[in-house]
Amino acid sequence: MKDILTGLLFAMLWSSASVVTKLGLQTAEPFVITNTRFALAALLMLAWAHLVRRQPLPATSEYKKLLIYGMLNSSIYLGAFSLAMRYTTAGLGTLSLALNPLLIAIISAVFLKKKVSNAIWTGLLLGITGVGVVTFPVLQNSTATPLGVILLFGSMISYSVGTVYFSGITWSVPRLVINGWQILFGALTLLPVTLGLTDWSHHQWTASFWGTVIWLIIPVSVVAVQLWLYLLHKDPVKAALWLYLCPVLGFFYAWLLLGEPVKFYTVAGAILVIWGLYISQRPRKQLAETANNSSADTSGKG
Repeated sequence: MKDILTGLLFAMLWSSASVVTKLGLQTAEPFVITNTRFALAALLMLAWAHLVRRQPLPATSEYKKLLIYGMLNSSIYLGAFSLAMRYTTAGLGTLSLALNPLLIAIISAVFLKKKVSNAIWTGLLLGITGVGVVTFPVLQNSTATPLGVILLFGSMISYSVGTVYFSGITWSVPRLVINGWQILFGALTLLPVTLGLTDWSHHQWTASFWGTVIWLIIPVSVVAVQLWLYLLHKDPVKAALWLYLCPVLGFFYAWLLLGEPVKFYTVAGAILVIWGLYISQRPRKQLAETANNSSADTSGKG
């Protein structure tokens, strides 16, 4: 029962990121939300790691790697995702995130020059088809734009490459230190974009803005990730099953809080994505490796 409740809470928190970001964008600018989130999260992580737990600083040779990882895993990924939420629906954003494990498996195989299983290819094809089924109608009725879809897929590619990059490095410091520094570098590299492209006349430092930032940091980046790591430690295969629930909850949140319609093509697309995830995760060994790689990001999705 404990593991079930943990899995449910993880899925509920993890799938809320797209909707919360969309709500925040009603009064705030996307890059300001993301940059503020990075700065506060990095400050909390690094203060806890170095001042409270007295963990060591990264080796000099690791700072360049942390910079690259921070750009792929934070500034490009979440910067593009936050901006995409301005041009697409929250439900589509949640659904697209479900493809990340499949992309990670394929990109990892390319970098490691390993054969990708037929199950992974089939799962990815079904997943992309499902996203396409959901995307085409919302493009037609102008609730999403081609730019939003391109930004979503670009963010997923950046995150997946970042995850594979992270897994190929032998680090000398604990994961908390790695993530604190990579988020800090994410904040620094995104800052010029934030300052240069933000429409400050539109941005409002309201309770809605701060509520969005705090939710994305604590319930999503801290609590959900810790629950995910707990589930992975217990059983990586069973942990990944909770990812199936995230698109369903994401559409429910979008319908409940934003009034986004749930129509036949929405349900059909979600079923195709979930089916693709199920098929792709038949090879248990590859699933476990993918799930462990995916756990590297403690900055949170979307």
